[in-house]
Amino acid sequence: MSAHYMEYRIEHDSLGEVSVPADRYWGAQTQRSFENFKIGIEKMPREIIHAFGILKLAAARTNLKLVPKRMTEEKCRYISEAANEVINGALSEHFPLAVWQTGSGTQSNMNVNEVIANRGNELAGKKLLHPNDDVNMSQSSNDTFPTAMHIAAVLETEHTLLPAVKTLIDTLIRLEHENSGIVKSGRTHLEDATPITFSQEISGWRSSLERDSEMIRLSMQSLKKLALGATAVGTGLNAPNGFDSAVAEEVSRITGTDFYTAENKFHALTSKDELVFAHGALKALACDLMKIANDVRWLASGPRCGLGEITIPENEPGSSIMPGKVNPTQCEAVTMVAVQVMGNDVAVGISASQGNFELNVFMPVCIYNYLQSLKLLADVCISFEKNCVRGIKPIKERMHENLHRSLMLVTALTPYIGYENAAKVVHKAHDENLSLKEACIAMGYLSESDFDKYFHPEEMV
Repeated sequence: MSAHYMEYRIEHDSLGEVSVPADRYWGAQTQRSFENFKIGIEKMPREIIHAFGILKLAAARTNLKLVPKRMTEEKCRYISEAANEVINGALSEHFPLAVWQTGSGTQSNMNVNEVIANRGNELAGKKLLHPNDDVNMSQSSNDTFPTAMHIAAVLETEHTLLPAVKTLIDTLIRLEHENSGIVKSGRTHLEDATPITFSQEISGWRSSLERDSEMIRLSMQSLKKLALGATAVGTGLNAPNGFDSAVAEEVSRITGTDFYTAENKFHALTSKDELVFAHGALKALACDLMKIANDVRWLASGPRCGLGEITIPENEPGSSIMPGKVNPTQCEAVTMVAVQVMGNDVAVGISASQGNFELNVFMPVCIYNYLQSLKLLADVCISFEKNCVRGIKPIKERMHENLHRSLMLVTALTPYIGYENAAKVVHKAHDENLSLKEACIAMGYLSESDFDKYFHPEEMV
């Protein structure tokens, strides 16, 4: 028995005593959750724990200003020290809880409260801090978890995702400049269309990503409104007057990002519409990345039996049976990420639809999916740029050949011979394997000299 008690210590909560690993800072409520929710391998995201550290630090500092008799200088100092360790990731092994727990995230809020209290007490060398009375002062799980969701979403989107997308945009801008003046066949409905330049095609990709970035930035504005100060049901019970605005200002100071208190706390607790809107912008990015990756792999298809208009880097062998085969693997990774993000969007939307009365209780799965989408999109933008896009090169001869074989170049002749006659030229050329010039002259619509005068594919862009 003695060996058992060397490894564990006894903690207690309102339900009684609980054995907790002696080398962990968490307490009874965390331990109960850890034991009761052995579901899946998905843990509460580190970004949420980071955000919780920020809001606990902000709350302690705000309480020191507003209720200094309860939040003393000494208590604030040790909460701040422990909270900073949470923010810096130094205590990450002390946050073991599953995503699949209470839908309010209460157990993760208590996990943070217990870790900060126990670590703070260790730093103080005495029993100074209580997880509920001190670390959770002026707060409820019902307003801290949605606040952590918003802080995590904003910081990760602005610091991780948007720079990753910009890296891809910058490379596309370079490719645009490098490939100006190369004329190729356009394609619509997977069929030959009138000419474009390769740089125009690239500009469509680049502009799509720029628009996505704008929409993502726009969606951040509503996520910068915080529920903190609402406490249990939105009334602000047990929080001092002015706590909500003051704590949002403190979060802003700590993060260097402007956050505000939510105007209506009843909305802030029960509605997740801001995350639905923001994830919609992530889905828009996923849709455009899917389109770009598909364009790239189609244009690179071959090397002999496909379009073969561009080359992409050859990163690894593509087949266990076909020697020399190389596949567009980065494009495939992009498209798989896009599929996952589109699936996550459904989960976020359904989660947000489940607000009952004064609280949404699908919050952990909602933010888990948002953060997974964000991380996957950021990582895949970096990987796609580094391992594929920066190495895209045009095969000019193939582009030129395809351009001049395209029957849609006849569009240049319609002002001179009319739409109906131009259509007849196309059919004759296609059926008899003739050039447009040969078909046009054979049908007597233009002389050779007039054809040459009117027909300049490179000028059709």
